Amino acid sequence: MNARRLLALPILAALLTGCGIRATQVPTDFGAAPSRVPCSLTEPDLTTQSSHGVPVQVFLLCGSSLVTVDRSVRVPDGTADAKRRVLVAQGLLDQLAQTPSAGEKNAGYTTYVRGGMAVTGPRPKDPEDALRLSTAPDQLTPYALAQIVCTFSDSAAAEGDGSVVLGGPGSGPLRRYECTDEVRNRPGSRKPTSSEVTAG
Repeated sequence: MNARRLLALPILAALLTGCGIRATQVPTDFGAAPSRVPCSLTEPDLTTQSSHGVPVQVFLLCGSSLVTVDRSVRVPDGTADAKRRVLVAQGLLDQLAQTPSAGEKNAGYTTYVRGGMAVTGPRPKDPEDALRLSTAPDQLTPYALAQIVCTFSDSAAAEGDGSVVLGGPGSGPLRRYECTDEVRNRPGSRKPTSSEVTAG
């Protein structure tokens, strides 16, 4: 009986090894396992864009940093430059306040800018590039202020030097805010760097 068992062992081992998958000489590269990449939109989200209007970009929060998404704002043809800046700024504010689309939400985008905020141009003694918000900048959360500063400073609403002059509805001083790499990468750590602007 023991001899039969000993003879059966090699046969059993051969059968077990035959059940495995044999090695192949053909290279098989199916890529990495599929994974959902946050902050990455696979294709343009047409529900958040308009075929009519000025193409712009706004900064939304995704993960722990600010990321640009494409939008558009309507500005009538022939609008004077001073008024155009205010219209663009208001359009950008409205876009920032919109709830992100389904595709953007799935990718992890969100916004801290609340709706109903208005923007006006400079008062008589303000610098000509000043913008005044209906909510004072120091009353905004660091995230919301970072979104607004970076969006404005990278648009026709600013003078193109990477900064924007903002004030509130009251008589408080104007401040020049900068959208730095730190603001874009860590918008919630502190409010954007700013310096007081003297009225003219």
